[in-house]
Amino acid sequence: MEFFRIHRTIPFMRHALLLNLISLLTFVAAVVFIVLRGFHLSIEFTGGTVMEVHYQQSIEVNEVRDSLQELGYTDFQVQNFGTSRDIIIRLPTREGQDASQQSEVVLQALQQTHSDATLRRIEYVGPQVGQELLHNGLMALLFVVAGILIYLGFRFEWKLALACAIANLHDVVIILGFFAFFQWEFSLAVLAGVLAVLGYSVNESVVVMDRIRENFRKQRKMPVSEIIDLSITQNISRTIITHGSTQMVVLSMFFFGGPTLHNFSLALTIGIWFGIYSSVFVAAAIAMWLGIKREDLVKPVKKDDPSAELG
Repeated sequence: MEFFRIHRTIPFMRHALLLNLISLLTFVAAVVFIVLRGFHLSIEFTGGTVMEVHYQQSIEVNEVRDSLQELGYTDFQVQNFGTSRDIIIRLPTREGQDASQQSEVVLQALQQTHSDATLRRIEYVGPQVGQELLHNGLMALLFVVAGILIYLGFRFEWKLALACAIANLHDVVIILGFFAFFQWEFSLAVLAGVLAVLGYSVNESVVVMDRIRENFRKQRKMPVSEIIDLSITQNISRTIITHGSTQMVVLSMFFFGGPTLHNFSLALTIGIWFGIYSSVFVAAAIAMWLGIKREDLVKPVKKDDPSAELG
């Protein structure tokens, strides 16, 4: 499906060297920020106090957040639990307060605005549980990456497969670099967003590589760089439709999904744009520099043995 067709091939590979140098610098900077600054882990990973609060009438989540901010909390999570009258609050640990003392102070603050607030459940999640969640999340990321590499290895010739793998690694590291640099909260939702971006990015790279392979079979005398430019140009309409519609959904989550979906949609937004960029300039350019050629993708036709015909 195409809303428009571009009749003139755009010379993307003409600027591949400059843009990939910028990508390399961005990638290195992201790695430096990840190593030196680390991540601002949410309380899901660091541990804290979990409170379940019930109201007699529906309660706005933002009202609860305002009460917690007045107590000096900045790193916390508030969300509805089942109904609009039940709230789950996750709080980081505070020095000099155990879970029961912390929950008592919070409940008193909530009852100042809504006297019908009652505490139904309280539990303390230790840092050991948080570390286990972090370990399991990283293992999930590792298995996804391994699965993608295996898939690319079977799907493409090694030069195209390696180019796709590098492009996907580029996207993930840069997303993590953004979160490390700005110290945005890294939660399970953000990790889910990174995993989603991995699948989304590899899909875009596969589409571009498939078109390159197809054009190598059709265009027998066209230079490699021109085949790559032609393939990317032919995919522009699909890219705009696919990524544009996805980005509209993600932006609706960003603006209207509240704090719970804010960083998740932020990770997806970064991943969508860098996924487009890496598929066009990183994956395609690396495949070109690795020396991809028609013989790598098109098996030569075997001529019949003359002796067999005589027999």
